[in-house]
Amino acid sequence: MILSRQNSKIKFVRALLGRAKERREAGAFVVEGVRLAEEAAKADWKFRFVLHDETLSERGKALVERLRSKGADAEEVSVEVMKSVSETEAPQGILAVVDFANLPIPKQPDLILIPDQIRDPGNLGTLLRSAAAAGVKAALIPPETADAFSPKVLRAGMGAHFRLPVRETSWKEIRQIAELNSLQVLIADMDGASCWQSDLTQPTALIVGGEAGGASESARGLADGKISIPMADETESLNAGAAGSILMFEALRQRTEDEG
Repeated sequence: MILSRQNSKIKFVRALLGRAKERREAGAFVVEGVRLAEEAAKADWKFRFVLHDETLSERGKALVERLRSKGADAEEVSVEVMKSVSETEAPQGILAVVDFANLPIPKQPDLILIPDQIRDPGNLGTLLRSAAAAGVKAALIPPETADAFSPKVLRAGMGAHFRLPVRETSWKEIRQIAELNSLQVLIADMDGASCWQSDLTQPTALIVGGEAGGASESARGLADGKISIPMADETESLNAGAAGSILMFEALRQRTEDEG
């Protein structure tokens, strides 16, 4: 059992939780809680090691045993040590270090999300969660956007990261992907055309800009047009997570009706 906060594994976890640079250099990130660990296991991502304490639920204990039977390094820690590295107010008694796995972007992706300058972790996680549910084929993360594998984004994503290809990319690479796949590039903007009248059945890249400054100049230089969500009078705007989710599900709705 690990009893010291100075243990090498605990120091490693703390480093991964603290900085995106550490995660990139190590090629790993931290998942906390039974649900996220289950999602990672179900998607067959590689666990570098698992830490758990005596407060772990029966469901969590069963997960640890399954992981251990597959060769995962699972070790018990004291409740105090777990609390010292937990990012949540009520730790669930389990966290794991998981290796990055670059899920392949499908050939000829017909719907891509580009969260541009989304710095709020909750909004970014919501967008990724909705993207996975709405059939988006990939999320391309441009510069100046929050780290998609930070603890708060992972929690808000609720397992989307393990099903949806998520890539940090430059605007040059995004342009190449858009041109290669003949994607129309649309920016979510209050001055845009109504999403109800826009054709989202064709291959599309949807840019959702940050709430403070909107989409970047790089995004606007790439875009073919703008798209908006009709709202009741006197409603100024929606947050980025809500707006992007509505637009992605509108694309899904149109495509489902088109197939029918």
